[in-house]
Amino acid sequence: MISLLDRYIAERVVVMTGLALLVQLALMMFLVIVDALPDMGQGNFNFYELVRYTVLSQPRRLYEIFPVVTLIGALLGLSMLASNAELVAMRAAGVSVSKIVGSAVKVGLAFAIIAVLVGEYLVPWSESQAESGRAHALTRGMQKKASGLWLRDQHTFVNIGEVLPDLSLLNVNIYVFDDGIELRLQTHAESAFYTKQEGWVLEGVEESRVDRRGTAAQHVDEKPWKTELTEDIVGVFTVRPEGLSMMHLVRYIDHLKQNGQSTERYRLALWQKALMPLAVVVMVLLATPFVFGPVRGGALSRNIFWGIMLGLAFILVSRLFGHFGLLYGLSPIVGAMLPVLLFFGGALLLLRRAS
Repeated sequence: MISLLDRYIAERVVVMTGLALLVQLALMMFLVIVDALPDMGQGNFNFYELVRYTVLSQPRRLYEIFPVVTLIGALLGLSMLASNAELVAMRAAGVSVSKIVGSAVKVGLAFAIIAVLVGEYLVPWSESQAESGRAHALTRGMQKKASGLWLRDQHTFVNIGEVLPDLSLLNVNIYVFDDGIELRLQTHAESAFYTKQEGWVLEGVEESRVDRRGTAAQHVDEKPWKTELTEDIVGVFTVRPEGLSMMHLVRYIDHLKQNGQSTERYRLALWQKALMPLAVVVMVLLATPFVFGPVRGGALSRNIFWGIMLGLAFILVSRLFGHFGLLYGLSPIVGAMLPVLLFFGGALLLLRRAS
């Protein structure tokens, strides 16, 4: 049941979280614009493409820091109540600390639901649109569709089915036409890899030549591939774990396993996404101990400062655990769960002292 107290606290927390989100959005947009400005003027990357890329890349960036945004919003919202002595009045009226905390946690649960919806639906779509639009604007003749990555080089058309994290390619089809737009050579390769010495090398190649006398086919294990496609261009189209939904992460992990690729990074991203709702609730819970106690002499400002520092520390610890876990062979689920459990325990300890 949602009581009048729940609605009153939720209103303050939601408003301040919205303000914190707007501030973070402005900062993130500025950083993205500064980072993308050097691409201005290259290919078709004009001012419109810059604005489009900046706007579409924001959902993923805000999603990654959403727990800290909710922490700041909860701190500011509850601090307003504390500075106006409303929390004191609530407790004098018989409202316990646990009930006030429970009302704040209910808001955190609502934020957690929003985080799941954004992470599963908005982030994958916006990230795909942002990266493919930027790559298409910067790379003339390239386009990414549902059928894969397409490249045109004069009379040659190339279709790449999948770009793996190590920049190797799967299911490569090369179509060569003559001046009369008639197919003369069709090459299919199971995979391709890049070397500094030889460039691209096709593996498992099936070639079919077409001329007036008919069609001739041959099979070779490997052959070099001369193309304008570079590692930097292919790198734009690699699948980024942070931009995938949990469903796509599961499918892609299975895909990597079938092709003998490392899955740790993607499993870590999967567990971090799965634990994001819990992280949001923990951040809201972490905000509550800082608003109970004396509010004079700058104590409240110091509490807000340290609360925000804890939020930033959560992001730092989460990334450190993730990277060190991948480096030293720590299980992805452990690397994703330990920071959440650590800060959950810290929130309970601080809340116990505040009570």
